[in-house]
Amino acid sequence: MSHYKFIDLFAGIGGIRIGFEKAFKESSTVFVSEWDEYAQKTYKANFNLPETIAGDITKIKETEIPPFDICLAGFPCQAFSMAGQRKGFEDNYKGICRGTLFLDVARICEYHKPKVIFCENVKGLVIHDKGRTFKIIKSTFESLGYNVFSQVLNSKDFGVPQNRERIYIVAFHKDLNVTEFTFPEGTDSSKCIKDIMEETPVPAKYYLSTTYIETLKRHKARHEAMGHGFGYEIRDVNGIAGAIVCGGMGRERNLIVDKRQKDLTPTTHIKGTVNTDGIRKMTPREWARLQGFPDSYKLVLADTHLYKQFGNSVSVPVIEAIAKKIKKTLDAAEK
Repeated sequence: MSHYKFIDLFAGIGGIRIGFEKAFKESSTVFVSEWDEYAQKTYKANFNLPETIAGDITKIKETEIPPFDICLAGFPCQAFSMAGQRKGFEDNYKGICRGTLFLDVARICEYHKPKVIFCENVKGLVIHDKGRTFKIIKSTFESLGYNVFSQVLNSKDFGVPQNRERIYIVAFHKDLNVTEFTFPEGTDSSKCIKDIMEETPVPAKYYLSTTYIETLKRHKARHEAMGHGFGYEIRDVNGIAGAIVCGGMGRERNLIVDKRQKDLTPTTHIKGTVNTDGIRKMTPREWARLQGFPDSYKLVLADTHLYKQFGNSVSVPVIEAIAKKIKKTLDAAEK
């Protein structure tokens, strides 16, 4: 059994790494890069890190990165997201051009020539700029000597109750002679929200105030009048969640009714009173479960940061399923 070395670029809170380490038992992560300081804190709390977490990848020379076999790169998706402004390669955020951060993946992989490059991004990447953006990404990897495969998969088919479509890109170095790669088929679409709910009643702070609910109703009515589908949504706990995202509406579009908590005394400053209809936000632990993170995963930061981090992260079971296919393909190619 080969020992594979990973690098984890745009690592977030390590969702891709968890999936790959589950699939590749004999492996080690030799380099991690994540520029968000709060994501770094969550990452450090959950991984035994002999390596340090590097910051801004645009400032790191490829020669400073140790040799590796597999590049894991969930490069920022906001530049291509349907929920964002979809500026793609022109997207600029805090002085960093998010749309071209993928070129740092190319720069590093051109120097190190890993066996495999793995990328995850929003489904919108496929159709962004009439497909030209995706074509550039694919042709860039091909020009570096890779056979590139891609597919859109939905998390709801892999054992988590979340409707989350994402594009997954797997590129094998041409030296491996991998001319075919089959992405995994969904194995479990039976899960519902009830399966990931907290086992005990959650604190009153997760229940919406009557005033806030009225605000959400007015906001939704305004958008409906304009023909938009924006606004809050209460999900059936016997159904599945919509895609969780890092913005505030990610929480409001995935409200549930849970009447188990009888003490609705406010513990935070709210306007109005806590609603008695049982309408609440899901908790960060429930969001972690929606992404397939194990319950052993430590949530060490304030809720605000955790919602953002899980909304930005990946569905671990999908990553693991793809990683198992990659491992099988690699093992066969290297025999």
